[in-house]
Amino acid sequence: MAYGPHTSEDRASMLAAIGVASVDDLFADIPPSLRASGLELPEPESEVDLSDRLRTLSDRNRVDLVSFLGAGAYRHFVPAVVDQLLLRGEFYTAYTPYQPEISQGTLQTIYEYQSLLAELTGLDVVSASHYDGATATAEAALMACRATRRQRILISRGVHPHYRQTVCTYFGGASLEADEIPLVAEGPAAGTTDLAALERMLADGDRPVAGVVVANPSFLGLLEPMAEIGRVAHAAGALFVSVVEPVSLAVLASPGEYGADIAAGEGQSLGIPLSFGGPYLGILACRDALVRQIPGRLIGMTTDVDGRRAFVMTLRAREQDIRREKASSNICTNQALCALAAAVYLASIGPHGLRDVAALGAARAAQLERALTEAGAPRLHSGPYLNEFAVRVPNAAEVHRRLLDRGVLAGLPLARLEPADPTLADALLVCATEVTKPAEIALFGRALGDEIERGRQLSLESPGVGWPAGSSGRQAGEVAP
Repeated sequence: MAYGPHTSEDRASMLAAIGVASVDDLFADIPPSLRASGLELPEPESEVDLSDRLRTLSDRNRVDLVSFLGAGAYRHFVPAVVDQLLLRGEFYTAYTPYQPEISQGTLQTIYEYQSLLAELTGLDVVSASHYDGATATAEAALMACRATRRQRILISRGVHPHYRQTVCTYFGGASLEADEIPLVAEGPAAGTTDLAALERMLADGDRPVAGVVVANPSFLGLLEPMAEIGRVAHAAGALFVSVVEPVSLAVLASPGEYGADIAAGEGQSLGIPLSFGGPYLGILACRDALVRQIPGRLIGMTTDVDGRRAFVMTLRAREQDIRREKASSNICTNQALCALAAAVYLASIGPHGLRDVAALGAARAAQLERALTEAGAPRLHSGPYLNEFAVRVPNAAEVHRRLLDRGVLAGLPLARLEPADPTLADALLVCATEVTKPAEIALFGRALGDEIERGRQLSLESPGVGWPAGSSGRQAGEVAP
């Protein structure tokens, strides 16, 4: 039985007051086929039977796999102190801090998060309350349009496909344009943003560009020439938006160092478990000159009437919440718990610890590259990377499926997310982090080598099946020295 606080008489009175005959009339503008319908739920069960059903469903989860999956969400060690502090009642159940006099603890945690991320990104201002990396990237693109009063952005195909799709969704509703910058097809720079194509697209005087959006590392794990991209963007009067992976900033140049105007990214790797895709944390930062354009919460430190330190929401008019048509964004959340997780994680491991996390992940990735190359799966691109890269494996989707039976989650078959790109048809995107063990790398290498040999034998016995007859699995010039 659905719960409702209003009686039938209450509802009839309210409908009469607004001159509507029924509740259904309020939704007349929505086509019937798109309206919510009743839930198809099974019959009620006892608690014992329901527990058994849920246990059976949970047993379908695979938790025994050796994982090399990254693609925007990464396995990292999370110190116990992170969850211990998150579970405190004053944080775990905190609501939106509208009233600073009773929300000092929550406001301070957001302030500390913003301070730490500002240091990490090298930018002046960081906001909180963004859902994930995809929505933060879309908000960054909208910021560029508002700040420049231009209607078009350019986004590299090296940005995560989900992020690009989210940007297009946001822009479709705002009648803005988002064009994709192609990747270099051949040579040492293959897989990175095509600078020549970018310059041609920026030179279109009839369609001025508000911002250029590029990820570093890219979705394919490659390091982009960010300073050069920023120079080209700024020369055309466009803002430069950098999509970052925060752990990488411990060893790579920060957005502030290479001249980015805005940085966006996914904060999951900062103390937040993978957890089936969420809740995650969207990072959004910018230069001081753009502070009036940044959506979300900004927390400032001030003093009260007695001179004591105090924290408040700042540069944020109440119309952000009430006069929504005046808001810089209507899509935000009180995701302070995830921001707190990131702050506690960064504070607990410190700058040297974060550098160790990034450096050890890079070292493990180098070991992984060697193991997979020896197994017959060379890198697809020869450019520099940090801890994630693509390898060539003919019949990649089938090999990926077969490796699951051997206890290995062999990254991501790239054709799943980029089906229109023929260069990625037989490629796996693989990743290593500081929690990847040498024994796991060895297991992956052996298992993949066995599957490649099996495919080779099948091709010899039945031409056209598995590997092309006579192929070694390696292609000259594709493995980095």
